[in-house]
Amino acid sequence: MDITELILDDHREQRRLFAILEQIDRSDTGVLSAIWARLAAFLELHALAEEEIFYPALLRVGIAAHRKGGVEDETLDAIHDHNEIRDAIADVASHPVGTDAWYAAVAAANLANSDHMAEEEREGLTDFRRLAGLQTRHQLAVSFAAFEARNFTGVEPVDKDPAEYVREVEQGQRVQASGSLSVGSMKRN
Repeated sequence: MDITELILDDHREQRRLFAILEQIDRSDTGVLSAIWARLAAFLELHALAEEEIFYPALLRVGIAAHRKGGVEDETLDAIHDHNEIRDAIADVASHPVGTDAWYAAVAAANLANSDHMAEEEREGLTDFRRLAGLQTRHQLAVSFAAFEARNFTGVEPVDKDPAEYVREVEQGQRVQASGSLSVGSMKRN
């Protein structure tokens, strides 16, 4: 098991759910509502799991590999993207299901999420595969899967200040005298 593969699996499921929404008759608002509710909750959970497990680890391995600037930029951008996705999800809720405005808001959420996934797949996940060993990626995958399983009923959407997020993670890194990448040191529950 590899955290980068789990994240890619989540991305595939997100794409699948957006595609399902596009194929449902707009008058079937009950089904549209159900699929959207599942997708919105999944997007929120996935973002939080990345923020709790993946991005702190990316920062730590990047700092250890003397690539601090690159991974900081990737993380800042990812947290900003997550905020945009959360805002797009909230916008969908402000429109009656099945209306043109609702579909436009869903399309905006899809675009924000698709842009984020593409960038993450090109940069963050690729860098992490290069910088982190298989054992670390496996341990993080276990933590990631457990986090998503423990929170499958949903998480509270909360925007984060990207710079403050990176600062908090890096301060936590400086506190660790050993520089260990142990999974226990990466959990913030």
